[in-house]
Amino acid sequence: MPKATTKSLAGPKPVDEKITINLGCVDLGQIDLLVQEGFYANRSDLIRTAIRSQLAAHGDAVRQAVVRKTLVLGIQHYTRQDLEAVRAEGKTLQIRVLGLATIDPAVTPELALATIESVTVLGALQASPAVKAALKQRIR
Repeated sequence: MPKATTKSLAGPKPVDEKITINLGCVDLGQIDLLVQEGFYANRSDLIRTAIRSQLAAHGDAVRQAVVRKTLVLGIQHYTRQDLEAVRAEGKTLQIRVLGLATIDPAVTPELALATIESVTVLGALQASPAVKAALKQRIR
């Protein structure tokens, strides 16, 4: 059975996800002013700082929800060997990750379907397009 890790040497490296937000002109102007005054390097720097501040402020609630929802926190990587071992045991996995879940490119859609019952990822899921397509109905 795969183990949760906070670092993955064998799996893909996490990449930053891009998001789009809508802001009012006054908020955007204030952000630009703070950037212009040197408080932040750019708009993204201010937004990342604000998000991290809010996440830290709600850290206890996040930790409690992770425990309550039985989520793996961090990076979870599934190899072909991991899934073959699960199949040999006659079991299936419920993948539940807050962070990054990766399924090795060597995993076939057939193996994924035989061993992965459901996928819940709050963050990002990296897998081949074929595996994602095969698991489409099981991804929540």
